[in-house]
Amino acid sequence: MTRRRMERIGGYLHNPEAPMRFYGLKSCDTCRKALKSLEAAGHSPEVIDVRADGVPADDLATIVSHFGETAINRSSTTWRGLSDAEKTSDPVSLLITHPTLMKRPVIVNGDVWTIGWKADAQARHLGG
Repeated sequence: MTRRRMERIGGYLHNPEAPMRFYGLKSCDTCRKALKSLEAAGHSPEVIDVRADGVPADDLATIVSHFGETAINRSSTTWRGLSDAEKTSDPVSLLITHPTLMKRPVIVNGDVWTIGWKADAQARHLGG
């Protein structure tokens, strides 16, 4: 998939008129529900599957800079399988090694960044 690149934000050269970006997993129920709702509302996000497509380290760093420690899904089976030493690692390093640890979906629409698909994220992207 080609990305129009004009202005550097994180790892992307971002065009403010570029489509919404959606970081998630194809196998994630919440991601599927969010994507379906966004498409029903007329959005056509660029979907980045964190497992299949991967996420560049600089993009992960930008996500962590926006969301801090909440970018890590500490209730996942991947998290529970980590050693104590791994759990104390830098969040960006953890996400590079284990991209499915990212709380999802992360949705970027211009200057609006959200994580998860709770009421606040829905309101920001669906206008509710």
